[in-house]
Amino acid sequence: MVSIITINYNGYKDTCELIDSIRKHETYPYEIIVVDNSPAKDEALQLKSDYPDATIIWPGQNSGFAGGNNIGYGHSAGEYILFVNNDVVINGPFLETLVNRMQSSSAIGAVSPKIKYEDHRDIIQYAGYTPMNPIRISNRKIGTNQIDHGQYDQAVPTAFIHGACMFTSRKVLERAGLMTEIYFLFYEELDWSLQLQRAGYQTWFEPAVSVFHKESMTIKRGTPLRLYYLTRSRILFTRRNYKTFFKALALSYLLFIVIPKNILLYGIRNEKEMLAAFMKGSFHGLKDNIKETHV
Repeated sequence: MVSIITINYNGYKDTCELIDSIRKHETYPYEIIVVDNSPAKDEALQLKSDYPDATIIWPGQNSGFAGGNNIGYGHSAGEYILFVNNDVVINGPFLETLVNRMQSSSAIGAVSPKIKYEDHRDIIQYAGYTPMNPIRISNRKIGTNQIDHGQYDQAVPTAFIHGACMFTSRKVLERAGLMTEIYFLFYEELDWSLQLQRAGYQTWFEPAVSVFHKESMTIKRGTPLRLYYLTRSRILFTRRNYKTFFKALALSYLLFIVIPKNILLYGIRNEKEMLAAFMKGSFHGLKDNIKETHV
């Protein structure tokens, strides 16, 4: 059985569309677990009423992306685990293909399928990730915004899985551990991919099935809140995951190039809220306590 875990945060309509698409198309045995991070209990109660066969959890606070998924895992019973965003939908069975990929090699720790845009279903969002540049702390998604002509239809190891849809097993989680909760938003799946690789596992891209992603329905692009978490998480990721030499280079690049450049740009544009969010994110990224790990 697969335990399908998703997080709801004031996204009742999207969560329902995800569950309905799974119930309509999926044939492999599964259970659905929804962790409702919403501040009020209304949507959790409505989801319980609408989907009595699903497990609906309301922690009473926003536990973030990793925290919510970890709570969901604590209530799961499946041999396999799917962490999936609530702004994803499917249009056909896909769990068995992911199970088969995991079973094809004991070296595989997690798999992400091909991800396409929900509003343009022939356009790729994710067909794997390039490795992280250890100085700029930047990488890119492979295939993004390309029309899908089958050019990425070979299953391959990839540098990182995609947080919108991550498939793993209980056995892997028991050995490699759950996602760290220090980020709250962004970079969790990148950090976890490195954590899996340090435990001796590979992360894979599986193109035999696709899911469709609405993209950033929870936190809108171009907002101070999004900028704050992206900035903070980028610095935390650097501090957590690189040894002394590359950490020094990466932090120097951030401190002496990225941060001054962005302060200047937001100042010139008179984007006061974005400037404040960027500076706050930078400060917290440099200051907040972390548990050090290294690649």
